[in-house]
Amino acid sequence: MEAHIAAALVPLLGWAVHGSVLTHRLAAARRDPLTGLHTRAGWTARAEHCIRRHPAAAVLLVDLDHFKTLNDTHGHAAGDAALIAVADRLRTWCGRNGTAGRLGGDEFVAVVRDMTTADLDALTTALHRPLNHAGMSLPLAASIGTCRVAELPVPALSDALAAADAAMYAAKGRSRRGTHPSH
Repeated sequence: MEAHIAAALVPLLGWAVHGSVLTHRLAAARRDPLTGLHTRAGWTARAEHCIRRHPAAAVLLVDLDHFKTLNDTHGHAAGDAALIAVADRLRTWCGRNGTAGRLGGDEFVAVVRDMTTADLDALTTALHRPLNHAGMSLPLAASIGTCRVAELPVPALSDALAAADAAMYAAKGRSRRGTHPSH
């Protein structure tokens, strides 16, 4: 009788292992392999939850300035180091008040529960601190756009991202198409 029970348990064990592997792969897919930050999918789920629960929430969009130049001048290893540094600085700034993510390329995103307690000047300072890489001090700069969700007619993540994107490009001093606003 015990042999029959063991034979019945083998497929169940196989399914349990398979399920565990799939769960691990799904979790890994929601993390950026370079920076360890949440990818768009992982971050979006957390951001939507945060916006629903915290009326003072805000969404931030961060774009590295002159990243292509840094990458072309100092190499891809320096570019990767810059992305990792920005991710670490953004994650540290968010702390327990929010969640950071990497949308791709040199574009990062964050949601914070309460923008009134978040120090945006501290984030700006951190993101503009030079990066020590391979014995050199590389300049870093980033443009930040923010949107306080309470200021939207409807507290929707897509609208908050669009508003933060517009604010970020205004901070860069140009429109989405790359032209100066006065043109």
